[in-house]
Amino acid sequence: MRLGILGGTFDPVHYGHLLLAETCRVQLSLEQVRLVPAGSPPHKTGRNITDGEARADMVQLAVSGYPEFVVDRREIEREGQSFTVQTLADFKHEFAGAELFFLMGADSLRDISTWREPDRIFELATVVAVNRPGLPELTHSQVVDWVGEDLAKGVTTVAMPGTDISATDLRQRVRDGLGLRFLVPRAVEAYVDQHSVYV
Repeated sequence: MRLGILGGTFDPVHYGHLLLAETCRVQLSLEQVRLVPAGSPPHKTGRNITDGEARADMVQLAVSGYPEFVVDRREIEREGQSFTVQTLADFKHEFAGAELFFLMGADSLRDISTWREPDRIFELATVVAVNRPGLPELTHSQVVDWVGEDLAKGVTTVAMPGTDISATDLRQRVRDGLGLRFLVPRAVEAYVDQHSVYV
């Protein structure tokens, strides 16, 4: 089984996240992509994050009807901070024999050396880096600059159409009364409205 894993705060989930997941699914022939809303991400301890169940519910609404996409709540149900290396180790144990692909934006790859046990992350999964708006096209030499020659061998790059959508901007749009129409799935837009998530 070729299993994709896409973690993120998803606060809120938007079309940029979904396009990344779908592009990787198609280009890498993934049988399933599991979207893992972050529990208590250590790199975002300085800001208030929407309740994990609400974020997971929005992701569930976004992928409803697409069986290739599964919302995985293990991080929001875990006590304490969430570390990618622990989540990948869990997947490796649970899906014994599966080939794991850890999907991320290129900006996250650039910072991965600051994560817990980055070398172990590369042992557990193929790291898939996707180009992001505002960053140059991802080249092998750039990957080497970020992670070094040895780890760069474990990185696969995927190109997707540019979608410059930021969750930070979306939260501000709601506060400014501008709404989220055509930036997130309609069901997510309705959830944000009904539950006053970012007001």
